[in-house]
Amino acid sequence: MRVPRTFIFVDLSGFTNYTAAYGDDAAGRILGTFRTLVREVASERGVRVAKWLGDGCMVVSVEQRAGVEFATDLARRAASVCAPLTLRAGLATGHALLFEGDDYIGSAVNMASRLCDGAKNVDVLMPTMHLDRLPEGVVAEHFGEIELRGFPGRIDVVRLTGAPATLDRNDTGELWTRNTFI
Repeated sequence: MRVPRTFIFVDLSGFTNYTAAYGDDAAGRILGTFRTLVREVASERGVRVAKWLGDGCMVVSVEQRAGVEFATDLARRAASVCAPLTLRAGLATGHALLFEGDDYIGSAVNMASRLCDGAKNVDVLMPTMHLDRLPEGVVAEHFGEIELRGFPGRIDVVRLTGAPATLDRNDTGELWTRNTFI
């Protein structure tokens, strides 16, 4: 079954060097903090962690807006809790084959992964051609044309920055604090 989705690949840049310098225990602590933050932001933004990839992950969103909100919010929040490591991310939107019910195969998946590989420091990269409508508070800055392994020609890319507007959906916290019906 082919489904339209936004795919986000996220990676902690510098994790291998951090592990070598500070040891496995310190690396495990920062990785635990990172994964807790990913789960928290994914839950708040209504996206799903599809799989963990060592010091990174693949996240899937039904709506592009939620995927952009997730990536930019995570990058902003990870800057303080994952320091000295930085977060890089790649996003792409398109149809993909839902494979065996829990994995995705397709060009958008591969492009998001390659964009994450090409991102530096705290970059959140997305192809210009996939850009639909940005959430309030998020800005697309021209990054340039880059070559992505496995894709013909150069791809025009934007860097997403800013902070998405406060949450106005996917927040079920108030359900538990409401007064009972009278």
